[in-house]
Amino acid sequence: MSTRRVRLSVAMSLDGFIAGPNGEYDWIPMDPEIDFAELFREFDTILMGRKSYELARRDGHLGAQGLRTLVFSSSLEPAAHPEVTIVRDPAETVRRLRSEPGKDLWLWGGGELFRSFLERRLVDEIEIAVVPILLGSGLPLLPGGALRTPLVLRSHRLFRATGTVLYRYAVEGAALGSTP
Repeated sequence: MSTRRVRLSVAMSLDGFIAGPNGEYDWIPMDPEIDFAELFREFDTILMGRKSYELARRDGHLGAQGLRTLVFSSSLEPAAHPEVTIVRDPAETVRRLRSEPGKDLWLWGGGELFRSFLERRLVDEIEIAVVPILLGSGLPLLPGGALRTPLVLRSHRLFRATGTVLYRYAVEGAALGSTP
């Protein structure tokens, strides 16, 4: 049995933002070459932070493609959000999920959660679709200053219709199933 991977899969503007200043993502094109159904088939669980969850809930994107949703939050009460699983401990949760059979785990949205996972060495792969737009401001991919993380390029692909380029990286030194 192979170990499940934690994969960040996100769209980003050329100047490093994953959402506009108010969380908007209307700048992300629906490229006809991207097979979103195929992408969703690679995962069975979405991992998101509170802010991403609240945005997805507001926009009606919860339960996408039948994926189980885990929300990492220290402030949300589980009883008030029965449609998702509220999680307090990222390291223990990811360790347990990796040991279970299933598909990869989608680290979805949220630069703060991404940073937290990187600091704990919980991210195995990073897939960034760089969209040819300059937003000027917004929510950065990696908030809070420099966090040196070596990456190894696995592949890249140009989507000519929109000019979007998808980069896939392995996180160097990511130890599947281990945390510091």
